[in-house]
Amino acid sequence: MGLTRALQARRGPHELVLVRHAESAGNIADSEARDADAERLELSARDADVELSDNGQEQARTLGRWVAGLAAGERPDLVVSSPYRRAADTARTALADLDVELLLDERLRERDLGLLDGLTGKGIRARHPEEAERRSHVGKFYYQPPSGESWADVVLRARSLLIDLREGFDGKRVWLFTHQAVIMSFRYALEGLDEAGLLEIDRTTPIPNASLTRYCRRSDGLVLDTFASDEHLEPSPAEKTDEDDQAGEAPDA
Repeated sequence: MGLTRALQARRGPHELVLVRHAESAGNIADSEARDADAERLELSARDADVELSDNGQEQARTLGRWVAGLAAGERPDLVVSSPYRRAADTARTALADLDVELLLDERLRERDLGLLDGLTGKGIRARHPEEAERRSHVGKFYYQPPSGESWADVVLRARSLLIDLREGFDGKRVWLFTHQAVIMSFRYALEGLDEAGLLEIDRTTPIPNASLTRYCRRSDGLVLDTFASDEHLEPSPAEKTDEDDQAGEAPDA
């Protein structure tokens, strides 16, 4: 049993739901940059200000209709979101009809890519070949871009937030609106995964936009019930999407 799961075993949230933000303009820009074999995304907004796409707004509304249809005892008691616009707007839209307070917490923000922000794998190799080589040597989990964060750094944020939730929200249903790498970091912390196990999940299972990852508390802690499910988007006018959050996370970067 991992340390974080052991800490959660005796008390903490009854349910923890991790929601990836709906499709954003950044997701579209990333996909277009890859298709064009470009070195950089065509995106002027800073990462914290990237908006939802039209399709993303519809995904968030669809999620909201699904949440509104839950029984009163299954709805969230506490909602915490990344302060980044695409996550916070997903939460505000999805929970507009619920009487629940939305809190913002910077520990749920996207992983900071520092110097490599906005670059595709091709761009990193062309403009910062030394960083591409270092990343290849260090590995995806521990590699820290200049002025940025490694996945291990994001795990520390997840552990910190989990401690606060254990102390203050025993028995509550807690929903967190956040980002792809952060969701994977919570899996690492909660399940006691090792580096290889985490990266295998990341390689084989995409996390769709507006998807739900759900943990339920058992006698030995929070246990994964659902991972990366977007079934609630059916039927819906919204198109399902699962583009990467960050260009610099390209597998071949």
